[in-house]
Order: sequence, then C-alpha cells, then structure tokens
Amino acid sequence: MAELESLETAAEHERILREIESTDTACIGPTLRSVYDGEEHGRFMEKLEARIRNHDREIEKMCNFHYQGFVDSITELLKVRGEAQKLKNQVTDTNRKLQNEGKELIIAMEELKQCRLQQRNISATVDKLTQCLPVLEMYSKLREQMKSKRHYPALKTLEHLEHTYLPQVSHYRFCKIMVDNIPKLREEIKEVSMSDLKDFLESIRKHSDKIGEMAMKQAQQQRNLDNIVSQHPRISGGKKSKKEVCASSDLEVKNTSPMSEQDSGILDVEDEDEDEEVPGAQDLVDFSPVYRCLHIYSVLGARETFENYYRKQRRKQARLVLQPPSNMHETLDGYRKYFNQIVGFFVVEDHILHTTQGLVNRAYIDELWEMALSKTIAALRTHSSYCSDPSLVLDLKNLIVLFADTLQGYGFPVNQLFDMLLEIQDQYSETLLKKWSGVFRNILDSDNYSPIPVTNEDVYKKIVGQFPFQDAELEKQPFPKKFPFSEFVPKVYNQIKEFIYACLKFSEDLHLSSTEVDDMIRKSTNLLLTRTLSNCLQNVIKRKNVGLTELVQIIINTTHLEKSCKFLEEFITNITNVLPETVHTTKLYGTTTFKDARHAAEEEIYTNLNQKIDQFLQLADYDWMAMEPGSKASDYLVDLIGFLRSTFAVFTHLPGDVDVHSTMSGKVAQTACMSACKHLSTSLMQLLLEAEVRQLTLGALQQFNLDVEECER
Repeated sequence: MAELESLETAAEHERILREIESTDTACIGPTLRSVYDGEEHGRFMEKLEARIRNHDREIEKMCNFHYQGFVDSITELLKVRGEAQKLKNQVTDTNRKLQNEGKELIIAMEELKQCRLQQRNISATVDKLTQCLPVLEMYSKLREQMKSKRHYPALKTLEHLEHTYLPQVSHYRFCKIMVDNIPKLREEIKEVSMSDLKDFLESIRKHSDKIGEMAMKQAQQQRNLDNIVSQHPRISGGKKSKKEVCASSDLEVKNTSPMSEQDSGILDVEDEDEDEEVPGAQDLVDFSPVYRCLHIYSVLGARETFENYYRKQRRKQARLVLQPPSNMHETLDGYRKYFNQIVGFFVVEDHILHTTQGLVNRAYIDELWEMALSKTIAALRTHSSYCSDPSLVLDLKNLIVLFADTLQGYGFPVNQLFDMLLEIQDQYSETLLKKWSGVFRNILDSDNYSPIPVTNEDVYKKIVGQFPFQDAELEKQPFPKKFPFSEFVPKVYNQIKEFIYACLKFSEDLHLSSTEVDDMIRKSTNLLLTRTLSNCLQNVIKRKNVGLTELVQIIINTTHLEKSCKFLEEFITNITNVLPETVHTTKLYGTTTFKDARHAAEEEIYTNLNQKIDQFLQLADYDWMAMEPGSKASDYLVDLIGFLRSTFAVFTHLPGDVDVHSTMSGKVAQTACMSACKHLSTSLMQLLLEAEVRQLTLGALQQFNLDVEECER
C-alpha cells in the first residue's frame, strides 16, 4: 500500500511539473495551490530542484554547443549597431530637412484651412444675407415711401414685409425689432394721413369760393350756349326775339330810365372767350389726400371711423359756409361770395360722391342740401328785405338763378329757390315802384305845364315816336305849332314802358310760362299806375302853389295818357305774346287812374275858385246902417268878377282839336262856373244872415242888391 501511494504521488508530482512547464505563468496559481494543499510538499520541492538541475545541465550543453555562433552573432550585432547609428543620423538629418521644408507647407496648409473656413463662412453669410436683404430692402423702401409721403404704397409695402418677408427670417434680432415697430409704423402712417386730410379740409375751405366761381362760370357758359342754340331756330324761322319785338313796336324809346343805364352784367364771364375751358374742381383742388386716407383707413380696418370723421368735419364747414356775413346785403359781391362758397362746397361733395365708394352717399348729400337750402333761403329772405335798389335786386335775382342752375346741373333740387324768387319778385316790384315814384316826381316837378312847342319836322317826329299821338289837323298846321299836352306826357309814357321792361328782365330765366310772365307784368304795371303814378299826380294836384292853368293842363295831359292805355296793352302783348282776350289775362287799370286824376284836378279847380271867392268876400265891407246906396257895385265884387272872367278865358282858349279839348274844357268851365256861382250866392246869403248883422237899412239892402245884379250880368 505504501509503495502504491508513493507511485501515485510521484506520478502526480510529475504531472504538476509538466503542467508548470507547459502552462502560462498567469495560470500557474491553481497548480501550485494543489501542491501546497497536499502533504507531499517537501518531496515535490525535491523533484522540482532535480528538474531544475536537469534543465541547467541541458542549457549548459546547449550553450557549449552554440557558443561560437553566439560570438559571431554578437560581432554581427556590433556591426549592425554602427550601421544603425549611421541610419539614425541620416534619418535625423532627413527629418530635420523635412521639418524645415514642411514649415512653409504647414503655413500654407494653415492658410488654406483658414481660407476654406472663411469661404464656408462667406457662403453661409451670403445665404443668410440673401434671405435678409429683401427684408432690409423692403424696410428701406418703406422708410423712403414714408419720407416721400407716399403713405398708401408704404402701407402696402408694410403688409408685404409683415406677411411675406419677415416670417422667413424671424429668428434674427433685427427682425424682431422690425416686428415690434410695425404697429408704430401703422399708427404713424395713420396719423400722417389724417394730418394730410386735415390740410385738405382746410384747403377746400379756403378754395370753396374759387371752386364755386369756376362752377358758376361753367354754368353761365353752358346757359349762353343753350340760349344761342335755342335762339338759332327762331331766328332762322323768321320769329323775332323779345328785343326785336320791342324794337319793332314803332316806338323808339330813349334810354332815360334808371334801369336802362347799364344792363345787369353780373353773370357775364368777364372778358373771357366763351370757348375757353373753365377749370373744374379737380383742377383747382388735389383730392389725392382724401383718396389716400380713405384707402389707408380701409386697409387698416378703420374705414367707418374715417367716414364719420370726414362727414362730421364737412358738416361743421357747411354750417360755417351757410352763415352769411352781416353786411351781405350791401353789395352784390357779398351775395356772390356767399353763393360761390356754397356752390364750391357742394361741387366738392359731388366730386367726392362720384369718385369714392361710400365715403359720402346720396342720403348724406341730400341731408346737407336740405339744411343748406333752408338756411340759404332764410338768409336771402332776411338780407334781400334790406335792399332798396332795384338794380341790386335784379342782379341778385340773376345771381340766384345762376346759383340754382349751377347746382341743378349737379343734380340738386332747386325748386324752392325759384319759389323764393317769386317772393323776391314782389319785393323787386316794390323797389321799382319806390324808384319810379321818385322818377315820376322829378318829371312832374320839372314840367312847365305848357303845351310842347314844335319848330320843325324832326322834333315833331321825335315826340310822335315817343308818344302815340295822331292829330290830322295838327299835322296840317304850319310850323311852329304846339302839341296839346306838356312834356310830362311822353316822359311818363316812356317811363311806364321802361318799368315794364324792368319787370320783364326779372321774369327772364325763371322758367315761367308766357301767361305767368304776362300776368306778373300786368299786375306790377297796375300797381305802378294805380298807386305810384296816381299818388304822384294827386300830390301835384294838391300842391298849395298849383295854379288853375296848371290844373287845366293836368286835365289835358291825363286825358291823353288815358287814351294811350290801349297802346300800353299792345306793348305788353308784343313782349309776352299773350293776347289780351286770353282767359285770366289781367287788364290794365290805367284808364281809371287817369280818370281819377282828372276828376281830382277838376275838384281842385272848383276848390281853388271857391277859395279865391272867399278871399275876395273877406274884402267885403258892407255898411248895414247906410242910409243911401252907392252908385255902383262894390269894388271887391267888381274885382271878383274880373278874376272869374279872366279865369274862364283860360278854358275857352285851350289848344288842341275841337272834339276833345273844346268839349272837355267846356264841360269843366261850365261845371266850374256853376260851382263858383253857387258858392258865391251861398256866401252872399251868409253875409246877410250873419249873427253880427242885427239890423239893416234900406240903403244897405239896395247896395247889396246892386252887387247881386252885377253878379247876374
């Protein structure tokens, strides 16, 4: 058993030794552990040392066998070391040379590296700038447009910048600044455009007068052209115009009336060719601020705000325009400026209405026009009532007609203005009546109340041309001769015709029918005859210093004027083309006027004679207690009878044709004589019946009887 265990241990130790010889050093640990774990540690060490000695003997044998080769190898190795040293030196030298030569290349390579880096940066920068430049260009364009006050294009540019360009480069800081500035820029554009609008409103307020003047000139030119066109067919058709009708009435009237000095030329375009084009509102005012501001506010979504502001401001301006100056009634220029401003205001509004969409509408315009119409009519009623000059009233009427025609051409209803003109026509008639009252007074005051002497044929024809008088016997008489009437007859007749002309002038362009014009003229002429001329004649007749000869001449004059009334009827018919027998035609009351004047003159004659008789009777000095009568009639009665005889001689020696004046003067003389005798007899009876006469003598009665008998003779 002991030998068997010794063999197994020896075999195990041999295995371990082989394992140690063949195993990697790192893995020898487990093998050695198995040795130390066993109980044969000493024996293993002995075997290990024996194995080491065997290996040492083998190494020694090997070395002894290879020693010469080893020496040769060492010798060769020493030689190799020298060559290696040389090679090292060469490599070092070559390396040094290579390093020296490579420095420039390294520098060049570094430069190339930097260039490539810069090139890459530049390319990236170019790409970024390509994106940013349009934004900057648009922003620069925006600032330039705002600087040049092109606000609407600036707003469009701002829209493109905000929605198209900035989103592409929104990550840049400068873009964020731009985005933050956009609301400020919009507000700036809004404020500047509103400032431009305010300047525009101020401009049109100042230019309304000129705009209105130009518009009224255009209307005047159009009316003149229409008149030429409308008159041409009449002229070619052989019909006469109003002026031609008047000229063909065989009555050449001398221009001595207050209305014939100068026609109302206020509406004529002063020294301008009618073909010359008058500038319109758009030529005088730049409307672009309104359009720009409207577009800007529309784009900004504040159109309603803009419309309300514009309309509010224009309403304020309308109220200012419609406020007439306090002294407007003094001159025609005051009215003209007032009308020009109103026309200019509405011409501008009409232009805005037709060139913008919805800034103003027809309802707004109509509302303004209704306000303007009411205020204008009220102002004209007030101020025209102060006017006492018919020439100014006529010029005002022509101006109102042109004002109405101008605005009617722009589509505004003007019927109320023409209705108001009919009211002014009544006032015009009153001013004419006042003026002609002065004219008639001057004519009557300056008349000599003597028959007009005629020394030659020319003077005779001139007077006959002025007054429709025909007398075959007077024509046969040789020169010099006399007309039966005094100078105031043809003068008054001509002034009546001039008054009719003045009335006709007012009716022109009022769009009245011929019947209405005829009625207006006849009514005004009736007022002239029955009120103005009648009062003037009555005042002359009632004057204190009027003589019997003058009264007789007034009777003759009024008789001839009464006969001329039918010629005045024909004159009115000629200028209105309305026949007298037409239904509702007003008749002239001139016959009644002149008859009343003649009757008043006759009554004045009777009154004057009675007054003269009373004056003579005041000289009567009867001695009611006289015992004996005188041998002749009383002196006062002789003088009275002499006065009456000379007075009635005036009636018997009146000039003119027998049929008219002898009959007339005979009737007047007869009536005057009867009135004088009746008054004288009554007065003599009063002398006898006076309360102071308490007793009479026979001698006194006989003297009184002598006086009565003298009166009878």
